Parts: sequence; C-alpha cells; structure tokens
Amino acid sequence: MSGHSKWSTIKRQKGAKDAARGVVFTRLGNAIAIAARNGVDPETNFSLRLAMDKAKAANMPAANIQRAIDRIKDKDAAQLHEVMYEGYGPGGTAILVECATDNINRTYPEVKLAFSKHGGNIAEKGAVAFQFDHKGMIRVSATGDDVLMQALEAGAEDVQEEEGDSIIYTDPKDLAKVRTALSNAGLEVTEAELTYVPNTTIDITDAETAGKIMRVMEALDDLDDVVNTHVNFDIDLPEDA
Repeated sequence: MSGHSKWSTIKRQKGAKDAARGVVFTRLGNAIAIAARNGVDPETNFSLRLAMDKAKAANMPAANIQRAIDRIKDKDAAQLHEVMYEGYGPGGTAILVECATDNINRTYPEVKLAFSKHGGNIAEKGAVAFQFDHKGMIRVSATGDDVLMQALEAGAEDVQEEEGDSIIYTDPKDLAKVRTALSNAGLEVTEAELTYVPNTTIDITDAETAGKIMRVMEALDDLDDVVNTHVNFDIDLPEDA
C-alpha cells in the first residue's frame, strides 16, 4: 500500500467494487429481511427504507429486494439472526462485525478464523464494543458553513468534512428526522445508516501493520453472513510507504 489512504475511503471503494461484482446481494438481502420484521412498508419502517436504499444504490434488482421482504412471510425459510462479534486486529485495533445468519454454528467459526488466520483474535462480548458509540450517519455531497448550520438546525450532533462531502452524525433515533430535513433543504444525501463510531482512533502509519489489517478486513468482508464492519483505525501511510 502507498500514499495517504484513509480507511473510510478504502472501504467505500471496496464496497463499490463488490457492488459491481454483485457479491453483496446476499448480505443486502439479509439486512432487508431482518429490517422487514418490523413492518414491510418502508414509509413506516425507516430501518427497512435504509436497507432498501442501500440495496438500490448497489443496483440490486427490484425482484431480489421484494424476495428478501417476502422472506418473512415464508414459514419454510430459515430464520435469520442478528449477531455482533467483537475482535482485535493487528496493532491493537478494535473491530465490530455485524452479521445476519441462519446458522450461528457456521458463522462464529468463520468469523473467528478470519481474525486468527491474519493476526487478530475474536473477543468476549463487551470487550470491544465499549470503545464505540451507536450513531446515525448521513453523507451529503456538499461542504461549508451552510451545510453545518442546516445539519445542526435539523438536530445533528456533529459534522465532519471528508473529501468534498459532509459526514453528519446524529442520535440513532434522530436519523430519519435529520435525513428528511436535509433532503427537504435540497442537499444530496448519498448515504444514511446506523453505525458505530469509535471514541478514539488509532492511526496506522506503517505499511506492514496496514497490510496485516487489510488482510483481516478482507477476510471478514468475504464472508456472506457479514453485513457490516466497524473499526477504530485509519490507515494513514506516508507517500513513500
């Protein structure tokens, strides 16, 4: 790896490549099916609306989205479970792994192996999660004081600028309200989701550790049951690394 590489950028680029290959449809479908448990109408079930929006952004066919929603009506379909695994990567980095699975006895060993095979280790419940806060996150394609003021007036807690976008953080229960307000104000919302934000961030500045971490993250992302990962590091290498 070389250059000034922020993890958030790497993750979005990888997500775009995965979407282009169609490898994310299984996990997107699982996320939709779980969200649909609380209602199949996206107008009244904001979690479902978010899951569907993410699927549409990945060009998931409408028929696939509908099948995922209909899964909750299928008594013969395997029951999906939401589970969060916690672990440590190389360099003492903290990693949360959100999964949706119909077989925990399959998923846990797969996640554990992804950690251990690449220099990390899975942790006990609660050992890592305390280092993160549960937040709503909204990305808009604009920056500046106007965006900051609009976000704060809508009820946001914090705004950070990143590569020409504004990353807006909210209380989880305010995500829908703030997103709607920003859209109504004419801002282009490109992403909105519930996420886990680290209390502190570790800067990874050497190529060897960065490479080890990336191998852990790639192994986790290759698992179909993994819906999302949350980390407390930024890969920030010097230009000559």
